[in-house]
Amino acid sequence: MNDAPVPAPPGPGDAAYPGRTAPGCATLTALDTAVAGCRACPRLVDWRERAARQAPPAHRAERYWARPVPGLGPPDASIALVGLAPSAHGGNRTGRMFTGDPSGDVLIRALYEVGLASGPTSRAADDGLRLLDTRITAPVHCAPPENAPTTAERDTCRPWLTAELGLLAPRLRVIVCLGGFGWRALLPVLRAAGRQVPRPQPVFGHGAHTLLAGGAGLPPLHLLGCYHPSRRNMATGTLTAPMLTDLLRRARELAADSG
Repeated sequence: MNDAPVPAPPGPGDAAYPGRTAPGCATLTALDTAVAGCRACPRLVDWRERAARQAPPAHRAERYWARPVPGLGPPDASIALVGLAPSAHGGNRTGRMFTGDPSGDVLIRALYEVGLASGPTSRAADDGLRLLDTRITAPVHCAPPENAPTTAERDTCRPWLTAELGLLAPRLRVIVCLGGFGWRALLPVLRAAGRQVPRPQPVFGHGAHTLLAGGAGLPPLHLLGCYHPSRRNMATGTLTAPMLTDLLRRARELAADSG
């Protein structure tokens, strides 16, 4: 099937653009292109562009991406990681998820240690890093002020996540939610996709595990909770490198057993 033409990028405040565009993307390549052109949320557009203009000294000479950051990873991944949103001077600078900031340093090293990344570092979009059988995405694709998207911004961005997981669905076996925000954002998407999400809905926590039954052409899907590898969580010991590595190893084992 050929991709439908991607509509021209909207002006700021066209909140209908994701919902109008995402369902017409038949491949992840088309979806990533459409995501990168989104200007649906004026506050986020202003913040991501202002962060580029007011870069810290270490990055002042660099040209920022300053657009929504698409997902990262192969189209046939059996594992998906759902985070929160790009950081102002990480993904918003480099144009790649979990790249160029402390959270990315921690996550990519852990993925490498369990065999899900080709290298232990993620510095720039052209550094040659490849994710192996893993796709990283987020409920919100633009860097938000204080790393805190609003509920309206999350909901406006939801069609991108819905479309991305739909394209991954035939091979997808495990989703790891990096933080409670990603967990709460994901459950309505899964329910809308026809998954039988329990009620009351599963509670987030590190190591939380819910198996969603297959059916209607969908394979069973494991949902795992993981504390976000933020600088604060790592500094306080809320999450440690061994905790993260162990959970990602478990995700890989579940994906292999479900294949």
